Amino acid sequence: METKHLSKKRAKEIFKQFGDHVSKGQIRYLSAGHLDMLERNRHDTKFSDAATGKTYFDGFSSAGSFNTGRRNTRIVEALCNTLHEYDMGTPLLLSRSKIEFARKLVDLAPGDLNKVVFTGSGADSIEAAIKLAKGATGREEIISMDKAYHGHSGFSLSAGGKDYYKALFQPLMPGFRLAPFGDLEAIRQLASMKTAAILIEPIQGEGGIHVATNLYLQGLRQLCDDLGIVLIFDEIQTGFGRTGRIWFSEYSGVVPDVMALAKSIGGGVYPNGAIVYRDIPKLTEFVNENPFFHTSSGGGSNIGCRVSTEVIDELLEKQLWKNAEKMGECLKNGLTEIMLQHPEAILEVRGKGLMIGIEYRHEFMGMLMADSLSKSHIFAAYSGNAPQVMRFMLPLTVTEEEIDEFLKRFRKAMTIQGYFLFILLPLIKIPIFRKWVNDPNNLIAISAFLRTFGF
Repeated sequence: METKHLSKKRAKEIFKQFGDHVSKGQIRYLSAGHLDMLERNRHDTKFSDAATGKTYFDGFSSAGSFNTGRRNTRIVEALCNTLHEYDMGTPLLLSRSKIEFARKLVDLAPGDLNKVVFTGSGADSIEAAIKLAKGATGREEIISMDKAYHGHSGFSLSAGGKDYYKALFQPLMPGFRLAPFGDLEAIRQLASMKTAAILIEPIQGEGGIHVATNLYLQGLRQLCDDLGIVLIFDEIQTGFGRTGRIWFSEYSGVVPDVMALAKSIGGGVYPNGAIVYRDIPKLTEFVNENPFFHTSSGGGSNIGCRVSTEVIDELLEKQLWKNAEKMGECLKNGLTEIMLQHPEAILEVRGKGLMIGIEYRHEFMGMLMADSLSKSHIFAAYSGNAPQVMRFMLPLTVTEEEIDEFLKRFRKAMTIQGYFLFILLPLIKIPIFRKWVNDPNNLIAISAFLRTFGF
């Protein structure tokens, strides 16, 4: 494990090189929230900053990519061992690793989801799911949700629920319609015999950790059955134990027609993805007749499948979803207690398992809280589609002692946040100032200014 941290000069050189060759805007954005870190010593629930040597809780887990912990020894060894035998492999050819992973995945999947299409990422999984639904039904329209996030590529971006991500790229794919999350009647008004699929995250991640009720999901299932619509669950963030069950769908008992997966499927060491779908005539016949309707050079690679098989074994042997349920309850209870102590700042704590959101009372508080948490040695991200909501998605390996330490650091962050609020709360009563301070570009400029004075 590396311990010696970089000199300030070397760290500055690295950031300059990133700005020169990748993005100066990204560095400016991260710097505003004291998130301009160089990850090192990645282990289980934590990592250190190579530039300062400080150790941080990973409260984000790359949106749920590190369910089995950062640099899980077993999974890293599986990757290393695989490299002695395999390269990525040829996408069109068969291999033992592909078959073993597909078999384990369908054994784990809910209900009668027992067919697999390999993909390379979350967005790629959404692309495959939508293409399968459109191809199998011959229909044109897709219904997705306001504030939804499904990725940044063609179909996946078109299904997104926030204009911020889409505005620069119009016109996008036609036939996509948005409905308010949780409003079954609104979806009934939109759904018709033209609808190929209804696409939903059972818990909206970027949208602000909004949890679908059992009745809502059951209503969607019935509606899809009545109209011959394909029901797609995006469990890219919620899957593999994150919410206290292996799949969030277990809470409602609803089995979708297609389930999109990625992120933690690769154990945080090698990217992979997949969709699993039901063996029903309209889906299976379409794939049999069009076996190459969706292919990926990276998805379903020999290396990725070996790693993902080990991820499933680790999940099952350690029953990580049970720890997620228990530790999630501890974290949620602790955050709720803090909320009651700070009603001027926190509006609500919500979520399932270790997918928890804290909604602050004002939009600007998301970015400021990211800064305050960083100063308290917690790395966390606010929701892109709901900037007033902070997401906490710790690795599922977290212990009770670590939850206690995490809450202690969160309380420290609330104290730091209190200094900002003392100044800002009186000012935001002025409408023009409230609008100005809720603009993230203005907050970035303020933060950059304050950092020049050491804040």
